[in-house]
Amino acid sequence: MVSLDQVDHCLIHDDDQVVVLLQDSPGGIPAGHKIARSDIRPGQPIRKYGEPIGVATRPIRSGQWVHTHNLISGLSERLDVPDLQTVHAPEIRSFPGLPQTFNGFVRNNGQVGVRNEIWVIPTVGCVNQTANLLAEYGRSCLNHIRQESPDSQIDTVTAWTHPWGCSQLGDDLNQTRQLLQSLTLHPNAGGVLVLGLGCENNQLDEFRDTLPPYDPQRVRFLQAQDVSDELAAGRDLIDQLIRTASEDRREACSFEHLTIGLKCGGSDGFSGLTANPLLGRVSEWLISQGGSALLTEVPEMFGADQVLLARTADHEVAKALAGLLQSYRDEYTRHGQPVDKNPSPGNQAGGLSTLEDKSLGCTQKAGRSLITDVLPYAGRRRRQGLSVVAGPGNDAIACTALAAAGAQIILFTTGRGTPLGGPVPTMKIASTDQLAQLKPHWIDFSAGSILGRNGADPEMDAAMIRQMIDVTNGRKAKNEQNGYREISLLKQGVIL
Repeated sequence: MVSLDQVDHCLIHDDDQVVVLLQDSPGGIPAGHKIARSDIRPGQPIRKYGEPIGVATRPIRSGQWVHTHNLISGLSERLDVPDLQTVHAPEIRSFPGLPQTFNGFVRNNGQVGVRNEIWVIPTVGCVNQTANLLAEYGRSCLNHIRQESPDSQIDTVTAWTHPWGCSQLGDDLNQTRQLLQSLTLHPNAGGVLVLGLGCENNQLDEFRDTLPPYDPQRVRFLQAQDVSDELAAGRDLIDQLIRTASEDRREACSFEHLTIGLKCGGSDGFSGLTANPLLGRVSEWLISQGGSALLTEVPEMFGADQVLLARTADHEVAKALAGLLQSYRDEYTRHGQPVDKNPSPGNQAGGLSTLEDKSLGCTQKAGRSLITDVLPYAGRRRRQGLSVVAGPGNDAIACTALAAAGAQIILFTTGRGTPLGGPVPTMKIASTDQLAQLKPHWIDFSAGSILGRNGADPEMDAAMIRQMIDVTNGRKAKNEQNGYREISLLKQGVIL
C-alpha cells in the first residue's frame, strides 16, 4: 500500500478513482502504473480519464496497486450507441510566431507532397525482387545526378514490396488492389512504376483501368512477362520518371494541403498523459489552419467508443462510425475471440491494464476536433478535418493505411519504443525522456517533460509543430535516416 503523499503522481480527471505514478513507489509499483485514491468495492467500475476502464474484481483499498490482478475489462460484444447531441468545434490555442506555410511539391492535380520520391509498386509478390533491383538502379542514378547537380530535389527511389496480389479472390483481392492504387496516387511520389508479372489475380490491365485519374507522365506500367528483358525495360522507365521528377521544386503551400496520420505503438502508462495529448493538440492546431488528420487503429477505440461518437460532426458520420466499430467487434466474434484482449505484454508491463485503459489514452491523439468522415480501409481522404480510417492496431498495416488515405507524414507516439516506419516520414514521439535518451536514433521528439509541468505546455506544443513542419519541409525523420520504411497489407479470406 502506498500513501499518495509519498510519491509523485498524476490525477487525470477529478472523477477518477485512480492516479498514475510518476515514479516507482517504495513498495515496488512501477512508474506509469495506477494506484487507488479511494476504497473500491468488487464490481465497481473504475474510472480514468473520467471514463470507465474496467471493473474491480476484489476489494481495493486506497493506495493499493490497480492492475490486471484486480481489474478486468467491462467491454461487451455489442456497441451501446449514446443519444447524440449537437457539438461544436473546440477553441484552439494560437501559437504566435509559427510558420504560416510549409514547403511542398505541388502536383498537377493540386495535391501536395512533402517528399519527391520515385516508387516502384509491385502488383504481386512474385516480382518483388525485380522491383528491388529497379529501385537499387534508380538510387544509383540519383547518386550520379547529385554529383553533377547537388540541388536535385528527388529524395530517393523505393520499392514497396509485399507478398500479395495473387491467390486472392473477391473483396480480399479488391482491397489489395485499392490499397496499392491509393499508394500509386500518393503526392509524396513524384513518379511511380507499377510493376506486374502477367498471370496474377491482380491483373495490371484492370489495375490501370480502375485507377482514378492519374498523370501518365508520372505513373508508368510494366508487365514483366510481356518483354524479353524486364530489367532493361524497367530501367528505361525509371530513367523517364527521374527525368520528369527532376524538374520538381518545393514551393510555399498553405496548411490546408497537409494531412497527418496519427498512430501509437508500444504504448505505456505515460502515453495517454504526455505524447498522445501532445499529438491531440498538434492535430487540433493543424485542423484549425485548414489541414486534416487521420485516426485509425479501430480495435483500440473499443472502450473509447462513447467519447468518439459524441464528437461526430453529424448523424451520418455517427452512424458510419458506429457501424465501423460494431463491424470490428463482429469480426472478433466470428473468429471466436474476445473483444478485450488487445493490450500486449509490453502495454501491460508499462501500466495499461485493460483495453479501455489503452483506448482512452490512444484516442487522445485526435484531440477534441470533430470527426468529419469515416473512411473504408484503402480509401482516400474525402473531407477536411479529422477522419477515422478503417484499419487494425497493427503498426505496419495501420501506417500503410494512413499513408494510402493521404497522410503525407505520420506522427507516431511510443512508450516502449519501436524503429518501424511507414511509406511516408514517420516521426516518433516518446512518452518519456528516458526512452528518448535510451533510443535517440529512433526518437524524433520527447514529450516526457510534460509530466513535470502539470499538463499542456504551449512552448512544447509549438516546438513539436515546428519540428513537424521542418520534416514536411524536407528534414529527414529518424526512420528515414535509418532506412526503416515498409508497407504491410491487410489480408482477409482464403489463399488459393
